[in-house]
Amino acid sequence: MKKTLSLLLVLSLLLGLGLTSALAEGKQTINLWAFTDEVPKMLDRYLELNPEFAAKYDVKTTIIATTDGAYQPALDAALAAGGADAPDIYCAEAAFILKYSQGDASSYAAPYKDLGIDVSAVETAEIAQYTVDIGTNPNGDLVALGYQATGGAFIYRRSIAKEVFGTDDPAEIGAKVGPGWDKFFEAAEALKEKGYGIVSGDGDIWHAVENSSELGWVVDGKLNLDPNREEFIDISMLLKENDLYNDTQDWTDAWFADMKGEGAKGIFGFFGPAWLINYVMAGNSGGTAPGEGTYGDWAVCAPPVGFFWGGTWLLANASTEKKEAVGELINWITLDASETGLQYHWANGTLYGEGGTKDTVASGVVMAMSDGSLEFLGGQNMFDVFVPANEFANGKNMTQYDETINRYWRDSVRMYTSGQISRDEAIALFKQNVADNLDVVVE
Repeated sequence: MKKTLSLLLVLSLLLGLGLTSALAEGKQTINLWAFTDEVPKMLDRYLELNPEFAAKYDVKTTIIATTDGAYQPALDAALAAGGADAPDIYCAEAAFILKYSQGDASSYAAPYKDLGIDVSAVETAEIAQYTVDIGTNPNGDLVALGYQATGGAFIYRRSIAKEVFGTDDPAEIGAKVGPGWDKFFEAAEALKEKGYGIVSGDGDIWHAVENSSELGWVVDGKLNLDPNREEFIDISMLLKENDLYNDTQDWTDAWFADMKGEGAKGIFGFFGPAWLINYVMAGNSGGTAPGEGTYGDWAVCAPPVGFFWGGTWLLANASTEKKEAVGELINWITLDASETGLQYHWANGTLYGEGGTKDTVASGVVMAMSDGSLEFLGGQNMFDVFVPANEFANGKNMTQYDETINRYWRDSVRMYTSGQISRDEAIALFKQNVADNLDVVVE
């Protein structure tokens, strides 16, 4: 009797302190690994919008930047170690997504169907096909999808277009710079006569060249130098010898200065998807409203060749014990085409209320019911150009080695254009670097 009374007393004390409730209803932790704060902020917002889910789950975020190649080794180690701290959801960008969806680390990725996700929504939501191709494993299972669509356009200065070509109309400028590189370089010569460069550096063209190629760097285990990618070495030299650019390197201060119009000579345009406008060019335009710096003096048109650049894919750990919850989060970000899904908010800039940044998204259904008008582009609806651009994006020319091989190729090309080595020596150096550092056959 005394034992019973003692147990009742302890139980009543626990209830009074609220500990029984805490013990019985303790939240589960979902581990998220990412290389920027973009996806973590999305999940924070999901928790705010869905209090019932938030009552059951916390999201613990690990962010490691891709700078100096730090993210992948850390993620690989965490996936291999497993256990309570292993990632439940993890992100991969275009430069290395193939490793996790189809390559050496693909065994860790859970098929979306195993998370309770209705993968038929790929069709009903009209998800951009290249993102599906990239996120499908060798068994034919969908294991990764993105939320952005990153088809590329040519982003040009309206004022320079009017001065040189007599118009800033996107259709007419698109016909001036393409299709094809021959027309692009005809436009470059016209710009040169007026003292302008057509691009900032050869890196601007590289992304268009790389992702318009038919085949990837590795075919059947052997290094493949696609003719389109080999042509880049000549395109780069053409820019250099004819003084058609400012010879900058992308992601450097000189590159950003050209976005402000403060480089050695005025630069007509850049190649890129919507994210380049929103998250790079807008912040480096020298203003925040039309009339300040180059803000509002831009427009987008069809590029000389179709391409895509970048993107983030979401994967789930096959070993996660929270498959249903993980599936709910991934579905909201990647496949939900309703007005309450992430993609609708992302396209219309409404994730945190009206007035946010608009971006192109993977769902064609969402894009069709969204407005992509931007002050930065002089009021142009960028979706008119970027939605068709997604149709030209090719997800079948990528490999898990792209990040590394791209660096070897571009470094070799730059040594050639700077006069340090010959064209043949540049190609030989490139092949030697691949042979010495990667498990790829080089002939």
